[in-house]
Amino acid sequence: MKPEDFLTRKSVVELETNSEEETFAVGKRIAESLTAGMVVALRGTLGSGKTCLAKGIAGGLKIKENVTSPTYTIINEYDTTPPLFHIDAYRLNNDEDFEQIGGRELIGGGGIYVIEWSERIPKSLPSDAVAVELEITGSSSRLIRVFGLELK
Repeated sequence: MKPEDFLTRKSVVELETNSEEETFAVGKRIAESLTAGMVVALRGTLGSGKTCLAKGIAGGLKIKENVTSPTYTIINEYDTTPPLFHIDAYRLNNDEDFEQIGGRELIGGGGIYVIEWSERIPKSLPSDAVAVELEITGSSSRLIRVFGLELK
């Protein structure tokens, strides 16, 4: 997915949240519509709520363990059916770095893939990835745009 494709998707849902709890709840709602093999590409500035949203997705997938951002490990795998792979591309420079850690082989398997800082690896994202943009609109408020997924 090219960066410009992110904002030109036809199916867009806009949600406003006013707390971490509400952002978490949006993640749970997104999880309800995910199936094996899907990629969720998160995009937003530092502190915009990407990890909070990823925690909500994990919660919606009934993951009980503490979900943390894999900033240093880059990939965390959570045992559920299908498995959840939480990927943080912040420390990657580009798609080549992602390929070198086996990222491209990982995506396309039978898991669900949530990728923070997805804009760092645009060529590695499938064209049908669910794109989620988080925008800070206040000290605890966010505008969340979900592209390419009909929410339940």
